[in-house]
Amino acid sequence: MIIGITGTPGTGKTSASALIGGVVDLNELIKTEGLYRGIDEARDSLVADMDAVYDRVCGIARGGSGNLVVEGHLSHHVSDSAIVLRLAPDELERRLMARGYSGVKISENALAEAVDVILVEAVDWCDMVYEIDTTGKTVEEVADAIRGILDAIDRGIEIDGYGPGSVDWLESEASCLVNFDYSR
Repeated sequence: MIIGITGTPGTGKTSASALIGGVVDLNELIKTEGLYRGIDEARDSLVADMDAVYDRVCGIARGGSGNLVVEGHLSHHVSDSAIVLRLAPDELERRLMARGYSGVKISENALAEAVDVILVEAVDWCDMVYEIDTTGKTVEEVADAIRGILDAIDRGIEIDGYGPGSVDWLESEASCLVNFDYSR
């Protein structure tokens, strides 16, 4: 089984995955193996060749024993199950600003987080979806929550408290839509 740790950029996927260990960094795989079709200059990002990415991830999974865990904001497109990390949009904006993202990229990602874009995609693509609100949690707490879900998947048992739809930013003061300039 392929399990994706996914979420909007800035939600904590890479940091938590580093503590778990043994997780394939999908973005790095795409870069190093040339699994992309070009560069989106406006977004300053690679345009992944998702067919090639899927084939490569499946090849890695076939070569291993047990579950393969992949991390990246596209991982739900190549996974059987997904763990979606969520972060309050206002906190996400601060993190992306600190990373030096452009204003357009910050707004695009905060809005995507506010309206559940990756969660909806994961529910469409994956058999099982889990959701973790990372807001106010340490990277260790997030990694522990992910480990708990991975353990439940390994043992074939259900785990409560992480069902899709448990996080709703639209009604929250943390939503980027609260202060969004609709005149743009």
